Amino acid sequence: QVQLVESGGGLVQAGGSLRLSCAASGSIRSMNAMGWYRQAAGKQRELVAVISSDGRTNYAGSVKGRFSISRDNANLTVYLQMNSLKPEDTAVYYCNGEGVVIGSLFYKSFWGQGTQVTVSS
Repeated sequence: QVQLVESGGGLVQAGGSLRLSCAASGSIRSMNAMGWYRQAAGKQRELVAVISSDGRTNYAGSVKGRFSISRDNANLTVYLQMNSLKPEDTAVYYCNGEGVVIGSLFYKSFWGQGTQVTVSS
C-alpha cells in the first residue's frame, strides 16, 4: 500500500503565505509526477501545480507567479509554497502522486486525504 500524507494547511489572511508538504510512504518502487490539486466548495477538483521526477513544473494560470512546487526525491516528498494568498485560493488541497508499487509494472495514481486552506479577506 502507498500512503500520501499532507500537512501545512490552515487559516491565513489575504496576502499571507503557507507551505504545504506531502510525504509518500509504503511499498513504492518509483514515483513519477507529483502534484497538488484543490477543490473549493461546490466546485470541481482542479490542478494547481505538478512536478515531474526530473523537476519540470507546470502551474495553473491562477497561481502562476504566486505558488512554487518543489520535491525531495530521496524522501518522496513534494512541497507547495503559496505566497500572496487570496480568498479565492480557499479550498481543500490534495496531494497526488503517480507511482509504481513494488511487484508491479504499472503506474498508479495515489491521493492524500486533503488539507484545508482558508484565506480570509
